[in-house]
Amino acid sequence: MCGILAVIGDRIEKETISGISGRMAHRGPDESGLQVTEEGYVLSHERLSIVDLQTGQQPIQGTDKAWMIHNGEIYNHQKLRENELKNHQFRTTGDSEVIVHLYEEFGYDFVDKLDGVFSFVVVKGKDFIAARDPIGVKPLYYGTDESGAIWFASEMKALADQCVSFAAFPPGHYYTQETGFVEYYTPDWFDYKKADKELDLTKLRESLIEATRKRLMADVPLGVLLSGGLDSSLTSSIAARLMKDSGQTLHSFSIGLDKDAPDLIAARKVADFLGTEHHEIFFTVEEGIQILKKLVWHLETYDVTSIRASTPMYFLSKAIKEQGVKVVLSGEGADEIFGGYLYFKNAPDADEFQKETIRRVQRLATADCLRADKSTMAHGLEARVPFLDKAFLKVAMETKGEAKMPKTYDGVEKYIVRKAFDTPEEPFLPEEVLWRQKEQFSDGVGYNWIDELIAYAEAHVSDEQMEKAEERFPFNTPATKEAYFYREIFHEHYPQESAARTVKRWVPKWQADLDPSGRANTAHVATNAKKDLEELAKV
Repeated sequence: MCGILAVIGDRIEKETISGISGRMAHRGPDESGLQVTEEGYVLSHERLSIVDLQTGQQPIQGTDKAWMIHNGEIYNHQKLRENELKNHQFRTTGDSEVIVHLYEEFGYDFVDKLDGVFSFVVVKGKDFIAARDPIGVKPLYYGTDESGAIWFASEMKALADQCVSFAAFPPGHYYTQETGFVEYYTPDWFDYKKADKELDLTKLRESLIEATRKRLMADVPLGVLLSGGLDSSLTSSIAARLMKDSGQTLHSFSIGLDKDAPDLIAARKVADFLGTEHHEIFFTVEEGIQILKKLVWHLETYDVTSIRASTPMYFLSKAIKEQGVKVVLSGEGADEIFGGYLYFKNAPDADEFQKETIRRVQRLATADCLRADKSTMAHGLEARVPFLDKAFLKVAMETKGEAKMPKTYDGVEKYIVRKAFDTPEEPFLPEEVLWRQKEQFSDGVGYNWIDELIAYAEAHVSDEQMEKAEERFPFNTPATKEAYFYREIFHEHYPQESAARTVKRWVPKWQADLDPSGRANTAHVATNAKKDLEELAKV
């Protein structure tokens, strides 16, 4: 993964661009690249080398005069080389170069041929195309400056003080000056009425295994984020099986406030079961509070749940990178796809359930995808998310809502995922973990984290400030002192209205308490974590 910056318009000094691009150096600590085309367009790249360590430097030139920059991974690059691009000559052995050749071969109509995650810009002469992956796993922003030049960047911090207006680039779209924004990703499941396929547990299981297999593509050490919840435990289990005969050691990583944190207890059990080389990381509430300003600068959001969950992920990512691991698998997306958040138990019917899963998946770019990317890339660590594979999404999202609803299974969330991997003859996970109740990551690291964070924010925001909150922040006015506290930090870094408008708040539906913590839902069973696991073990 990397950081990209492109300026399409007036020529800008290389030194200026290098400085602006350097704001994203954390995304690509291995090397920097810069290309100014004959027309004066600028392409800059901060590289985190994962695939093709020797020849994969960017920007990359195509066969002719086209140039490109890319952030992400293209998992089907070898198939594209052998088929659609078999007559092309390549300069590198990496995955990124296929993008510029596809542009040369097909013009604008090629983005849906890519299987992977990406944000990229390709330029040739005065023509250009920019695009973002279907779900928005990789970030991209765009804006215009006073001269009318168009800017594209992986992070908002490279645009905020350069552009008169800017916004998040919509997932599943490409942009050219000729066409404007074009939505290239429009699967049938976007329409809840067409998401009506019968449940196929075998297909569901095999599709997730294949999605994980793709994401093991790397020329560097690889690990797994293991919270001990269902999603990360499954991706860890699949990866362990796939890597079993490779001779590689699978490293697993967990974090909590102390050794009795709910996630750490469950993760320990999974790591023992899988035989991973397991690492436990600890942080304190005080340490979390101390890095909030820096964290918000990295995250570029004031969303409450994103900040709560990103703090432990930030510390975990730093520790992982220090271990020499550059790529990790993570479980983002499963709760949105299968209605795993506890508020989904209150969905009134199958249609409303299905519509909410679709809405949540379509908004992942502003929530869990943003958190997973920016809290890891703050330390030059790449997170890969098998649940958001295009082929897996097709299988899972087209499955009818009734088959996914917790109400169908006596309130058990994500039942069909659990059942798909419930193979007693060759178990993927310990039964008590496979059927463990959902804990959101910010809760699972230790309940004190959120409780003390709320208390700290309330002590630092006055009643008077809350009374004037709408006057101070007319857009997305914070409704709690915690939200106000984060909004003030965000405003210090990014005071522009365009910046505030890039943020979407994560708010649960169908419950009286709108706090995003899973514990705010009445379905949450507030038992001691050890006791909870002991009881589950008896099931």
